[in-house]
Amino acid sequence: MEQYGFFTDTTLCIGCKACEVACKQWNQLPADGYKLSGYSYDNTVSLSATTWRHVAFVERPRVPDGMGKQVNWLMMSDVCKHCEHPGCMEACPTGAIIRNEFGNVYVQPDICNGCGYCVPSYPFGVIGRNEETGLASKCTLCYDRQKDGIEPACAKACPTDSIRFGKVGELQELARKRVTTLHERGETSAYLYGVDEDTSVGDLNAFFLLTDRPSVYNLPEKPRLPQENIATGFVTSALTAAFLALATTISLWSRKK
Repeated sequence: MEQYGFFTDTTLCIGCKACEVACKQWNQLPADGYKLSGYSYDNTVSLSATTWRHVAFVERPRVPDGMGKQVNWLMMSDVCKHCEHPGCMEACPTGAIIRNEFGNVYVQPDICNGCGYCVPSYPFGVIGRNEETGLASKCTLCYDRQKDGIEPACAKACPTDSIRFGKVGELQELARKRVTTLHERGETSAYLYGVDEDTSVGDLNAFFLLTDRPSVYNLPEKPRLPQENIATGFVTSALTAAFLALATTISLWSRKK
């Protein structure tokens, strides 16, 4: 199966939010209301069931100079990662979450029963439940546009080509060349997030070029599926049960004496 996805180059993002607007307009997503969040110019705060693209404004302090305290802005347009091993799809009891013919992780609204099991099973905090419909909802990678051979609305609207859409293999090759170019220019902190990483979610079909630690962009340093905690939790529970049984036995034996 040929897989399609996004390559988001944060060094080219200017924080215009054109991708957010285009996503909401094309997918007819409701407005989330306007309020000051306290996070720089970020009034969206995070991805949700009604916000499938989110532009983060990360302020990083620079060394103070004669003009006062200055900051550098790191901007990133976040989106569903369409993982190689999606935890949300594994947790779905009805088979509503599938991988479609373009390799995208897709939620079928007519099959979703709104149980919400997918929400905590996804380490990136993307998928959510729509408060009005009660159904799980997230980026579809503009499935309807792809079927007509048109690129997703967010990539189409991006004025700097920070968001690139295409075949994942070709995007990865393009991204590696971009990292090499940045290193040659002296930006040695540039690296790819979600490519060739040894994690339980596998490679990401929507991956990023970053210049700081993942946690700075509100991304997990080492994304893990919840299933990884099952064995540890079982062992811990077994040891706790054994300890309590031993303590109870000792207590009863002491009383008999």
